[in-house]
Amino acid sequence: MTRAFTRKGEATRSRIVTGAADEIRERGVDEVRLEDVLARTRTSKGQLFHYFPDGKDELLLAVAQHEADQVLIDQEPMLSNLTSWPAWLAWRDRLIERYLAQGVKCPLNGLLGQTGRRAPGAQAIVTGLMWRWQKAITEGIRHMQSTGDIAADVDADRAAAALLAGIQGGVLLLLSTGKIDHLQAVLDLTIDSLRSGARVTGAQEGNGNG
Repeated sequence: MTRAFTRKGEATRSRIVTGAADEIRERGVDEVRLEDVLARTRTSKGQLFHYFPDGKDELLLAVAQHEADQVLIDQEPMLSNLTSWPAWLAWRDRLIERYLAQGVKCPLNGLLGQTGRRAPGAQAIVTGLMWRWQKAITEGIRHMQSTGDIAADVDADRAAAALLAGIQGGVLLLLSTGKIDHLQAVLDLTIDSLRSGARVTGAQEGNGNG
């Protein structure tokens, strides 16, 4: 059950979550103690447990949700504006830039390991992130189909799912090897495939009308 807070309460809770996220990014999730978060956010123990009655586990889930939201925020405004090929390439560049900056340390991955990937709360965070991400890509593909830039017979949902799966694989390999090449390859080849499908269709229709 979601608890309702006043505007001031929401601001305080947000300050605690953001401060905890910064602390975890700097120290690593294994090294962070509640005392560190309290000191960083100038929050009393009573305040922290008011917003997070279950203590550290609940706070870590809130930080994981914050980091999941940040994954999508970092891709904006490109992700919500996949309406032309330059826009798609700008999104591709933003994504590469984001993961290059992140490197081999993924705060979300570390947090979900701590909270338990199979725990309902952690699973819901991952599911929600992937659903929102895939939905944005699907909408971009459908827009491009409406302008004739992507072939109409492409299954937008499946194409978006495949692209997202490729991105996740590229990110996993980045975390494992420190190399961005795989993520770059899957983005470049998938976007080129979507573009070439429309070109082939257009050429076939032109030949048929000749």
